[in-house]
Amino acid sequence: MAGLEVVRIPALSDNYVWLVHDATSGATMVVDPSEAAPVLAEAQARGWTISAIWNTHWHPDHTGGNAAIKAATGATVIAPAAEAARIPTLDRAVAEGDEVYLGGHVATVVEVPAHTAGHIAFHFAEEALLFPGDTLFAMGCGRLFEGTADQMFANMQRLAALPPETIVYSAHEYTQSNGRYALVAEPDNGAIADRMIEVDAARARGEATLPTTIAQELATNPFLRAASVEILAERRAAKDAFRG
Repeated sequence: MAGLEVVRIPALSDNYVWLVHDATSGATMVVDPSEAAPVLAEAQARGWTISAIWNTHWHPDHTGGNAAIKAATGATVIAPAAEAARIPTLDRAVAEGDEVYLGGHVATVVEVPAHTAGHIAFHFAEEALLFPGDTLFAMGCGRLFEGTADQMFANMQRLAALPPETIVYSAHEYTQSNGRYALVAEPDNGAIADRMIEVDAARARGEATLPTTIAQELATNPFLRAASVEILAERRAAKDAFRG
């Protein structure tokens, strides 16, 4: 089976929407469309028809394009069951262990609550792809808006156990600011310093720093690397206040 083609679409100020296409079946879905226009334009330019929208959580910068894309394409909206009341465009509610399909490719729903109470991720195990929404970022994790450090620590432990080659399609271009904090959190970690040289250069050229990989995050992400709930909580509070 041929692989999946993943296209990064910049949206709003720092969001990335991911357009995912299966050439074998012609099926196309979009992950967390914050707005519709750039997504529909990209799909049209490629001759792809969007058949599904996958939401990781209810926040408007992840669902804002749902209604217009659904109206334009008839796409089915798949979103977390625990947040169904906050995603009015939802067609299929999914929870831990459910499977969702793009052509012949299957993704498993992973519940990762903390950023929001019902946050989920989509994991294509065979293709080694992960769409974590706002749970895992390059060198960072999501803020604890609706959950606890215990939950986020459990999420990090679970994602850290994925194969290191897993490609991680996070939803925001936060890498540079996350990395500046990571340098403070782990000042003796040479891998972070080396990565930041590359990140700063990429951003200076106006280039994206995503996707990342589980291997990169295991080496440089102070939240994925946190050895305890207490350390993660301390780092999350410090990052929330960080102005570096």
